[in-house]
Amino acid sequence: MADRRPSVRPSTAVLAVVATALAALWLLPLAWALLTSLKPESETTQVPLRWLPSEPTLEAYRNVLATGDIWIWLLNSVFTAGMVTLLVVLLASMAGYGFSRTDFRGRKLLFGFVLAGILVPAEVLIVPLFQEMVFLGLVDSVWGIILPQVVLPAMVYILKVFFDGVPRELEEAARMDGASRWRIYWRIVLPLSRPVLAAVAIFTFITTWNNFFWPFIVTADPASMTLPVGLATVQGSYGVRYAEVMATVVIAGLPLLLVFALFQRHIVRGVAHTGMAGR
Repeated sequence: MADRRPSVRPSTAVLAVVATALAALWLLPLAWALLTSLKPESETTQVPLRWLPSEPTLEAYRNVLATGDIWIWLLNSVFTAGMVTLLVVLLASMAGYGFSRTDFRGRKLLFGFVLAGILVPAEVLIVPLFQEMVFLGLVDSVWGIILPQVVLPAMVYILKVFFDGVPRELEEAARMDGASRWRIYWRIVLPLSRPVLAAVAIFTFITTWNNFFWPFIVTADPASMTLPVGLATVQGSYGVRYAEVMATVVIAGLPLLLVFALFQRHIVRGVAHTGMAGR
């Protein structure tokens, strides 16, 4: 009987090799951080460097969890990322639905400002935002970290593009039954938008969790710091204690790995539903 196994195209094989190489490049630093965090401190500066610890130990994790403010930073990061995600999903979906479904004077001009906001580097807004937080008395507070991150024009655009593809017949039928615009948005449009809302929520959560620059600018009190900012203080205070630094890095990265592992399907589905996967 002839061998009917499917043949592998050369282009597919090349892509597989490239993808494997890129994955290895991405995983190597993570593996190095994890293995270094398991080393005794004396082995982290040995020359030549060794990948594997001779006697794996959790001493670095015990020291970090016992002596640092990492639990406070972790709670601050969870609260900050969670609130930013909730507010972004709510406000961006309302704005995107308004641009997609309502016709009001100046709509195109206002949406042009939203698109222009995508092009403005965040660093340009640091000084006015900091002055605003000083005026509001929100410096060194979690709300001073949260509020400036709530406005994300890119998410408004993504949701507007998705809402443009939602059939209007569903809304017209609901309107004929006496449903208000708010009820249509809340009971019909949002349930149909779960994939893209999940993708927006996950991307927002990850971006907020990893944000270092703005929390570093607006906080100086360790009780108000998030994990990335607190990690910078750990590096400064521990000096050459690389095992403890890497242990803190691993602890800070675990929540994101869990989020991505649990919601990877939603991310892929959300990107596909926005219609932007091929753009």
